[in-house]
Formats: sequence, C-alpha cells, structure tokens
Amino acid sequence: MAEGDVTSTPSTPVAPAPDDEAAIMLRRDRLLAALTLMAGVGLALGLPFALSAGREFFLPVTASLVIAIALVPLLEALERRRAPSTLAALICVLGFLLVLNIALAAIVVPATEWVQLLPQRLMRIQNNIAPLLDLYDNLQHFVDRAVKTMASDTQIRSSQTTAVAPPNSILELAATSAPLALIQMFFSLLLIFFMLAGWTRLRRRTITSRGSFSGAMATARVIQNVVDSTSAYLGTITLINIGLGLIVAGVLWAIGMPSPLMWGGIVAFLNYVPYLGPIFAAVLLTLGGLMSFTDVKLALIPAALMVGLHLIEANAFTPFMVGRRLTINPVLILLSISFWAWVWGPLGALLAVPLLIILQTIAGAAGKPDIAGFLFEDGTLTHGPETPPAP
Repeated sequence: MAEGDVTSTPSTPVAPAPDDEAAIMLRRDRLLAALTLMAGVGLALGLPFALSAGREFFLPVTASLVIAIALVPLLEALERRRAPSTLAALICVLGFLLVLNIALAAIVVPATEWVQLLPQRLMRIQNNIAPLLDLYDNLQHFVDRAVKTMASDTQIRSSQTTAVAPPNSILELAATSAPLALIQMFFSLLLIFFMLAGWTRLRRRTITSRGSFSGAMATARVIQNVVDSTSAYLGTITLINIGLGLIVAGVLWAIGMPSPLMWGGIVAFLNYVPYLGPIFAAVLLTLGGLMSFTDVKLALIPAALMVGLHLIEANAFTPFMVGRRLTINPVLILLSISFWAWVWGPLGALLAVPLLIILQTIAGAAGKPDIAGFLFEDGTLTHGPETPPAP
C-alpha cells in the first residue's frame, strides 16, 4: 500500500439509546395525534355541508335506518313465531304504512281544509287580536297593512285553492306534492324492507366475522344496545304522544273546538321534537283558536290547555316511563335538534333525538379517545421528554 493512503473501515451503526427511542416514539405518536385531530376537525366542518348538499340521498337513507331499527323488535317477535324474514319484514313495512295513512287521514286532510279557510278568517283573527294590539299603535298599523295585502292576494287565489281536493292517502300526498317526494318515499320503503329482511343475517355475519370471542360479544352487545335504546325511546315516546294527543283532542272537543282529532294529531306529531315542537304546537293552537272563536279569551284556551297538559306530561309521565336509562342531556338535545334542522330542515329535527341516541350508544361502547388530552400533555412543545433527575 502506498505511503499516505488511509485505510477506511466501514462504520458499524450505533443503536439508539432506549431514552432516544422512547423520545422518537413519543414525538411520532403526538404527530399522529395532531394529524388525527386536524383530520377530525376538518371532517366535522365539512360533513354538515356534504349532508346538506346530498339531502336527496342521505335524508331518506338515514330516516330508513332509524325506522328500520325501531321496527326490529316487531321483526324479531314475528321471527320468534317462525315467520320467514321476508314475510316479517313485509308485515312491518305494511304496518308502518298503515300508521302513516291513519295519521294522514287524521291530520293532513282536515289541515288542508283549515288552510283553505284561512283567507276567510283573517278578519276574525284581526278582530280578536285588535285589543291586544291597541297598546302598540305602530305595530297595529303594520299588521293592518300586512293583513290587507295577504287578504287581497289570497282572495285572488281562493278560487283555485278551494277547488283542489285534499289528499286521502300518503301516496296521493306524495304524488300531488312532487314526483321527487314519491321517488324518495318508494326508495325509503324499499330500503326499510331490505334492511329488515336481511337484519338477522347481517347481524349474524357481523358478529361471526370478529376475530375473537370477546370482540364478537362486544359487537353483539353494541348492536343490541342500539336496537334496545332506539326502539325503547321511539316506542315509549310514541305511546306518550298518542296519549297526549287523545287527551288534547278530548279537551278541545269538550270546549267546542272544530276538528279536535286533527289538533290532537298535530300535538302528538310535534311532540316528537323536544322543547321546540310543543312551542310550535301552542302557536298553531293559538291561531286555530283565533280562527274558531270570536272571544279572544276563549280563543286562547286551547293553547293554554295544551301547554298545561304538556307540562304535566313532560315533568311527570315522560321521566317516569322513559326512565334514567334513556335520559339525555338537554344541551345535547338542543344542539342535535338545531344541527339536524339546519342540515335537513323539519325532518332533520324529527330525526335528531333518535340519531343522538344511536351515536351516544355507539360512542359509549367504542370509548372516547382522548386525542386532545394526549396532544397537549406536558412536554408536547419541547423537543423531547424531560430528562429525569439523576439519583
């Protein structure tokens, strides 16, 4: 070898120290946590707009899912009596359609007639509320102009609106309102039927596909909890609302209110939306009372009776029948109603509480990862973990 040549030997890699490896893993985990948190925030911000833009698809799918889950106990009861899954699903769908048609006959048909009578009763409403508006002269002037404008516009169209017969079934209602509504209703019914027909096989396949016995049991428990919570809430609230509607209808019939069964159905239907539904029902009953009675004190009795009965129902019967197992935070209920009403309108408000129950049940079973808590632990903003003091 020539003089001055330096022999280079390959350097052996030095394994990182355990402390350095732990620091690298900690920084990597916190980076993943930060990326997951940012992705979650982006998803939460973009999801409402995606759901709103895809309303024609997501709304019927979600409504069908909630209705199918609520009908699962009836399906399982029929299957326990050795009814085939397809026949049991068909019976459930036909029963659901029967209930919808009964509700339509009790609510929509008389409500259509009331809407047609509204232009003729505007003067009576104005005369009833005139004493209350005497204290506000400026507001009275505004109401007079608005009523005259509305009366002149509606009288022009009255000859056209009174000639239209009210719908007698939900199929006729969907066909006369919009073809898209008919298509969505048909799609929803098919989806409910196929969900129920394949429910038993889907649940069995979901459970048996787990890799361990504990995973299969956890999956079965989550599915059963979702079905039990959703169906128990909807079933109990339906019974309560029907009872409240019948009581309201009986009281209104006793005081001589026209179409008492329609008003009871409206109260029962709107009571599915907590807090906001009863308020809207009271407003409608106030308008109906002003249209029906000439005395303003008598006209306000239907709304006052409904509010009193609702307070008794909400503070006595509902907590007793629903129980603590289905008790939901009122703040979450209001947030859920406002969110889904913003995304999907009134139908979203009706689905708000069942969707909240489903999401709460799944989240409670899956656990809540504390990504933000892990991300903002002590030492996150430093270059590495703190060096423990020397002994």
